[in-house]
Amino acid sequence: QVQLVESGGGLVQAGGSLRLSCAASGSIFSSYTMGWFRQAPGKEREFVAAITWNGGSTDYTASVKGRFTISRDNAKNTVYLQMNILKPEDTAVYYCAATLGKSPVVPRRVSDFRSWGQGTQVTVSS
Repeated sequence: QVQLVESGGGLVQAGGSLRLSCAASGSIFSSYTMGWFRQAPGKEREFVAAITWNGGSTDYTASVKGRFTISRDNAKNTVYLQMNILKPEDTAVYYCAATLGKSPVVPRRVSDFRSWGQGTQVTVSS
């Protein structure tokens, strides 16, 4: 079972940028497809982005396409989420997630992922 720890959240003004990091340990990181989800108060957890085990495929929810970029460094056991042109509606707790497998298909559902981090708060002020 992989353990995940997120970092990089914080308070930023609208239009600003943040880079989230998720450090993995306890298993072979390169065997996992990685994802980022977010949950705003009173809302369900939603898919943000995901990346396959070798970085060959990525997918994004429509509202972040062109603003967010997911990437990974398998040598550092870390996945990143670069967030640009942030909007107040991006405010949420952001969670890193992992699922074992080397499928070329990028999963998007919460139920597709087996391991989760504790989350990091991102707050975008208007």
